[in-house]
Amino acid sequence: MAGVEGRVALVTGAGRGIGKVAAELLAARGARVMAVARSASELAALGLDYAAADLGTLEGCEQAVAATEQRLGPVDILICNHGIGSAHERVIWEQDPEVWETTMRINLDGPFHLSRLVTAGMVKRGYGRLVYTSSTAGQVAEFAGSAYNCSKHGLLGLMRSVAQDAGPHNVTSNAVLPGWVRTEMAERSARAEAEQRGLTVEEIWAERGKIYPPGRVVTPLEVAEVIAFLASEEASGVSGEAITVALGSIW
Repeated sequence: MAGVEGRVALVTGAGRGIGKVAAELLAARGARVMAVARSASELAALGLDYAAADLGTLEGCEQAVAATEQRLGPVDILICNHGIGSAHERVIWEQDPEVWETTMRINLDGPFHLSRLVTAGMVKRGYGRLVYTSSTAGQVAEFAGSAYNCSKHGLLGLMRSVAQDAGPHNVTSNAVLPGWVRTEMAERSARAEAEQRGLTVEEIWAERGKIYPPGRVVTPLEVAEVIAFLASEEASGVSGEAITVALGSIW
């Protein structure tokens, strides 16, 4: 099995959570990984090649791709995993327009810029893998999360567009849709909900676990394993797919 051996992988949001585990997993399987996030200190702890960049800007996306190409070579695999959560959002009539704009810039504009920057080379070389981390909220909207919901729905449209445009050139494009995963971003929403409802954070996580048939939330590794498969040569027959990783629940 060729897997990802020797392939150059750019992994965003790699400083923590799902992105961190995905970067480590791909590296362990032989990929040459460039880990990208905003925090240089978190990235440095990985022990992988890294570049600190603001992926909510075109300039930051250009820096990330340029650093990868200069230090590792052309990008074969793009894992768009970075994002901002919904803990600070409000119901639509109270939503701050700035929250909408910031969320779209990070969650959707950044992946568009990165995809545009790497796919031309993939098409020219006749090989590529793109994997986007959306969310179950990309198919079933959560309460008081209009910006997050729309950005994650939009990410699926971007993924499917790339699959159509680049598919004739042996380039696949897919998305993973995790349910609740106990990452730093999800912890922020748990704290906000706990404060609002007068519960403890552990009580919130216990409630979230009950959503799923096994009675627990998804682990970062479970999501990263699906990402790693979609990034592999063996996943050549899978493209344009939104794969839910939520233990049998829609959430």
